[in-house]
Amino acid sequence: MGGESMSVCCGVFNKVKPYLLMVGLQFGSAGMYVISAQTLKNGMSRYVLIVYRNAIAALVLAPFALVLERKIRPKMTFTIFFQIIVLGFLEPILDQNFSYLGITYTSAAFASAIMNAVPSVTFVMAVMLRLERLKIKEARGIAKVVGTIVTFLGALVMTLYKGPSFHLIRATNTAPSGTGTEPSDKHWVSGTLFILIGCCAWSAFFIVQSITVKKYPAELSLSSLICLMGAMQSAAVALVAERHPAAWRVGWDSRLLASVYTGVVSSGVTYYVQGIVMKTRGPVFVTAFNPLCMVIVAALGSLILSEQLYLGSIIGGIVIAIGLYSVVWGKAKDYSAPSQECVEPKAETQKPPVSVADGFAVENGDIRI
Repeated sequence: MGGESMSVCCGVFNKVKPYLLMVGLQFGSAGMYVISAQTLKNGMSRYVLIVYRNAIAALVLAPFALVLERKIRPKMTFTIFFQIIVLGFLEPILDQNFSYLGITYTSAAFASAIMNAVPSVTFVMAVMLRLERLKIKEARGIAKVVGTIVTFLGALVMTLYKGPSFHLIRATNTAPSGTGTEPSDKHWVSGTLFILIGCCAWSAFFIVQSITVKKYPAELSLSSLICLMGAMQSAAVALVAERHPAAWRVGWDSRLLASVYTGVVSSGVTYYVQGIVMKTRGPVFVTAFNPLCMVIVAALGSLILSEQLYLGSIIGGIVIAIGLYSVVWGKAKDYSAPSQECVEPKAETQKPPVSVADGFAVENGDIRI
């Protein structure tokens, strides 16, 4: 009886684990938006922040990768190395640069809301590249399509309709350090465009990461290499953009907090957790949880940054939650048929694809690149 109950508990945990990991990841991402917005509006260079963020992430992850994955780390090939270079360019260079620039022109809550277009863009890319199998005649296929559209419409509601403004919690201080609405209103359109560019880069990053992690199934090593490559590429950009030594100076203030937090949580932990979940659930499942981050950022932004919350954000958040449930339900149906067994982590990590032919891997009946 004890063995059976342990097996049941293990099976339930394996089914719930991807959801718990992704929900926890959204809380971590919400902190990144709030801390980064405050630090950037206090004058820290986004180029310098990106270099410190990725360098710290690489330093933190590297020891764990060297020790824990020394026996399972696959051989580095030119194809994998090139994909890591591309990943370092898509996320640290394109996504982080344009997203940080958009945050300085708008707000943390607005940036996180626009990023809810990531599931829609990722879904389209995944279907085009055959990473996502879509059966439009089945209920789960309809649920994913409708949920993606509804999620995107909810983000549009938040973007196009503001309505009356209010604070969730009336803060005691008004945060006069540049969090007002004047700069945001002045550059609102350009800030939105910058965030959308970052959104597309982030979606492409998810696609390439889902391909790379199947060929290089050592998540810690892959994450540390992505951060290292991102730090090197962003350092080259920052040395050209920021030539004053004062821009690189960091003290015991929000600059240090932003560098450490974004490096450890937003880059290191995020890449690692995404890699684990993508191996079994795919990139669309990972990005489907992004709307939760918007709700958390809206609450934290109102409390900590004294950002105004609009009625359109509330309505859009409800619409997005409905779309999120539809997408996750459709994805859950994709994996409800085959029962997930409880295996040792090492055995699960070393498990190869079922078959590989001409660059395509066949897993669970789905063709994936």
